[in-house]
Amino acid sequence: MKELGRSLLVFISLTVLTGFLYPAAMTGIASRLFPRQSQGSLIALNGKIVGSSLIGQKFSAPRYFHGRPSAVDYDAGNSGGANLGPDSKKLINDVHERLERVDAEDGLSPTALVPADMVLASASGLDPHISLEGALLQTTRVARARRMAAGDVKRLVERMTEGWNFFGPRRVNVLELNVALDAVQGK
Repeated sequence: MKELGRSLLVFISLTVLTGFLYPAAMTGIASRLFPRQSQGSLIALNGKIVGSSLIGQKFSAPRYFHGRPSAVDYDAGNSGGANLGPDSKKLINDVHERLERVDAEDGLSPTALVPADMVLASASGLDPHISLEGALLQTTRVARARRMAAGDVKRLVERMTEGWNFFGPRRVNVLELNVALDAVQGK
C-alpha cells in the first residue's frame, strides 16, 4: 500500500510538471521571444488575417503570383504529395498540362525553360515558397494585370526574396509577395 501511494504521488507530480507546468512555461517563453511565430506566423492585410506565411494558398487570378502546384489542392487538413514516380503516366501528363498552363498564362514559348517548382507539386502540397526564378517568370503577367511597370514588380520580388545561394536556392514566399503587392496598390 505504501508503494502504491508513492507511485500515485510520482504519477500526479509528473503529470502536473510535464502536462501543465512545462507546456505553460514553454508557451510563455515562446510568446515573449517569438510572438509572430508562436501565433502561427499569421499575415494580415488592412487588419484582416489573410493566411499564414507557413502554408501555401491557391492563387489563380492573373494579378497574383501563383505558387507551386498542390496534389491536395492546398488543403491544410489533408497535406501530402501525390507519391507518383518518374515513370508514372499521370505525373508526366500532369507536368505537361502544367507546362502548357504556365506557357499560356505567362506568354512563354513552348520551348521556354520553366523552373521545376512551377510544374511539380511539393511533398506536403502546402509549400508557401517558389524559387526566385519561378517568381521572376511571372512578373510580366502580374505587372500587366495590375497595370504596373514590370521593373517595379521585379524590384518588389527581389526585395521579398529570402535565402542565399550558399544555403540553398533563393526563394519567395508567395502569400507575403501578393500581400505586399496589394499593399503597394492600396487594396
